[in-house]
Amino acid sequence: MPDITGINKEVTGCVLCVVSRKRGLDIPISRPAFFSRQHIQPACHGQNAFTTPPLTRKRKAAAATLVDNEPKTAATKASVALSPAATTTSSSGQLSRKKQKPADQDPDTDFTLATPGSFSVPVRSKEEEDIDTPASTSMESDEDFMSVGSSPDDFLDTQGSDVESLGEDFGDDFDGGFSKDKDIIATKRKPYEVEFSVLSPEDIDREQNLQINEVSSILGLPPESSAILLRYGRWNREKLIESYMDHPEKTLEEAGLGTNFDGTPHTEVIPGFVCDICCEDGDDLETYAMRCGHRFCVDCYRHYLRQKIREEGEAARIECPSDSCNMIVDSKSLGLLVTDDLKERYHALLTRTYVDDKDNLKWCPAPNCEYAIDCPVKQRDLRRIVPTVQCDCRHYFCFGCTLNDHQPAPCTLVKMWLKKCEDDSETANWISANTKECPRCHSTIEKNGGCNHMTCRKCKHEFCWMCMGLWSEHGTSWYNCNRYEEKSGSDARSAQARSRASLERYLHYYNRYANHEQSAKLDKDLYLKTEKKMTSLQSQSGLSWIEVQFLDTASQALQQCRQTLKWTYAFAYYLARNNLTEIFEDNQKDLEMAVESLSEMFEKPVPELANLKVDILDKTAYCNKRRVILLSDTAENLKNGEWSFNVEW
Repeated sequence: MPDITGINKEVTGCVLCVVSRKRGLDIPISRPAFFSRQHIQPACHGQNAFTTPPLTRKRKAAAATLVDNEPKTAATKASVALSPAATTTSSSGQLSRKKQKPADQDPDTDFTLATPGSFSVPVRSKEEEDIDTPASTSMESDEDFMSVGSSPDDFLDTQGSDVESLGEDFGDDFDGGFSKDKDIIATKRKPYEVEFSVLSPEDIDREQNLQINEVSSILGLPPESSAILLRYGRWNREKLIESYMDHPEKTLEEAGLGTNFDGTPHTEVIPGFVCDICCEDGDDLETYAMRCGHRFCVDCYRHYLRQKIREEGEAARIECPSDSCNMIVDSKSLGLLVTDDLKERYHALLTRTYVDDKDNLKWCPAPNCEYAIDCPVKQRDLRRIVPTVQCDCRHYFCFGCTLNDHQPAPCTLVKMWLKKCEDDSETANWISANTKECPRCHSTIEKNGGCNHMTCRKCKHEFCWMCMGLWSEHGTSWYNCNRYEEKSGSDARSAQARSRASLERYLHYYNRYANHEQSAKLDKDLYLKTEKKMTSLQSQSGLSWIEVQFLDTASQALQQCRQTLKWTYAFAYYLARNNLTEIFEDNQKDLEMAVESLSEMFEKPVPELANLKVDILDKTAYCNKRRVILLSDTAENLKNGEWSFNVEW
């Protein structure tokens, strides 16, 4: 009979699997409730495999008997017997795996690859084995073995195990034996969503200090000097360290540190000293100098720092008061000279500088908000994505341009649209569409009557409004020009037609854009009154406060959908017509119809709202769904470069 001591740790075949095969049961067995997660094996029985807990003498003997009675086929030997070359006997008499990597082991995981008729186990250290192995096990019968908080049905329940909890005891890298990515289990990010995180001022300070300490330990410089170096290099640690290693003295000089790090700057009273700023002298005059050696009285130094911090808003690049010196005042020196309130202002400015210097950080533009957003989207990616983020203050904005949420329109098109709406470009279009220039003096003329005979008031030139030709050549056809148009007249009329078509197209999109913008403002005013309406509905209908929250949900959905619809018209204005445009307009129409329907229900009198609760909830969900469909389809095509535009951007 083979030695199976320690089979629960090092066997290459599960005892229960052997028992099942012996009894003719070819079924996958899920992990019973009483099995600890330390016994789960990802390669045996697919994804729901396990190994047995510590065995009693009776079960060891029974398993050994089954092994001896098995036909000695190659598959059986591979699934039950341990290879002598892969195992050794420890001092405790248990089998253990040699400190070598099997040939079939995946280099990126701690688990060996399974072969037919066998399964593999994780290689664990001696300390892990001592923790996982119980000191004693009291299971003297099969009944005891099966009675620990479970029933035989647990073995056959392949749907009862919690997939997400399988890897808890193996660490974050354990995937429970799944061949797919862990992201499949998590909620999939929508095409128009981006990865981001919200940072509080404390988080920003923590990040700064972490980077400063890392650079300080690598370069062997004081933390305050490392902070100045990082600000000089805009917090690009790799580039800064490389520059310092290649040219240390040059890097220190350009950063404003100098090469002298001897001694600690401190205030000092020097008899007979004369300050170069205030020209004061005295035996008790307190002075201060940085490592550059330029010494001034403490009062002048404090006044200089106060002016820089409070009036100029400078903190990261405060230089020595001497005109010829560019050494930067570090935080340690400043702490000796200024008051506590000025220190707080100084550190707040340093925090703002840190966020401004890093491309992946931006402040939330909401009034009085102190949070920053960390987003990995680069400037070059803004042609393919609209990075909308949400701050903890509930403000949505675009990380690329910090304007309010403008999905699905990219930042560049948004800026072009806003400029077009604000400048006089459309005034010029109107002038071009409704006026003409005198063929002789090129003065702009507006037609104020039905007669086609025009006389320029400036040069007295007479011409035909229809063909722009000389009126003297028209004979008696005063009110109806039927002459063949000359080339110049045809060009003028074509240009006028193009200008009129361009104006009509712009007004089509602008009117709908402005309408949704105005409706969004009205909906926002309505949202501010929503709480009052909810209170009124609660008192009149007998509903609880939780039950009337559907009004708040509907109001937020209305605002969000209006914002999206507004920018779909700006986006559509720059789109070239194709099949994708037709699909886009269909999605736009569906969302617009749903929003108008929800808005109409939301404005019903309060007594009717209780009866419309189900309809409002359904319509709110439908609006949100249509918005997701519209944004997802647009973002997917934008990411893949499928859209064609009628402008260069």
